[in-house]
Amino acid sequence: MGAQWKVKHKEAAANAKGKIFGKLVKEITIAARNGADIATNAHLRLVVEQAKKASMPKETLDRAIKKGAGLLGETVQYHRVTYEGFAPHQVPLIVECVTDNINRTVAEIRVAFRKGQLGASGSVAWDFNHVGMIEASPDTLDADPEMAAIEAGAQDFEPGEEGATLFLTEPTDLDAVQKALPEQGFTVLSAKLGYQPKNPVSGLSDEQMAEVEAFLEGLDNHDDVQDMFVGLAG
Repeated sequence: MGAQWKVKHKEAAANAKGKIFGKLVKEITIAARNGADIATNAHLRLVVEQAKKASMPKETLDRAIKKGAGLLGETVQYHRVTYEGFAPHQVPLIVECVTDNINRTVAEIRVAFRKGQLGASGSVAWDFNHVGMIEASPDTLDADPEMAAIEAGAQDFEPGEEGATLFLTEPTDLDAVQKALPEQGFTVLSAKLGYQPKNPVSGLSDEQMAEVEAFLEGLDNHDDVQDMFVGLAG
């Protein structure tokens, strides 16, 4: 449930198109390192579809692809950096950032964690399962997510946003499952590697939950934060 809660939080927090575009541009730039042709670059193809759904201008999209593929002669390099720690009330948290300046980002993330606890690598990851996450919507009313999961090779599934289903896979099976789901009557909306909490925290009071929410919103507002995975039930 932690991963699902995370999705809801981020969609509510990232309501400005400029912010959404900024995250997508970074993801497109990274994906395009493996080639600018979406026919042969599955990661790029999925991110481009997400960008189109978000109504990203074609000029912005094309520039991000060319920049990532090295076709513009620019030298900006984005790096993925993962931080682990705790939100208030010992809620475990994994934060994924994409940055062009790791030293700047780590300094700012330390500040952002001042009301929580920033841990060392491995301090929290042990309490999460590293999984493939595929969000897909049914093509018809009778599409069966359980049967689709079995036939496509997913390990599990759970309800997603707006009638969609979140299919969970082994990390190495992510690409194979996302390719198989359309044959089972589901349209893939997004596919990525992520973290699912093993022991999500529950039983927080409304006041405690408000503290956690405020902390997470502060982190999410950082330009370099690309994704967050929270060990929180509900």
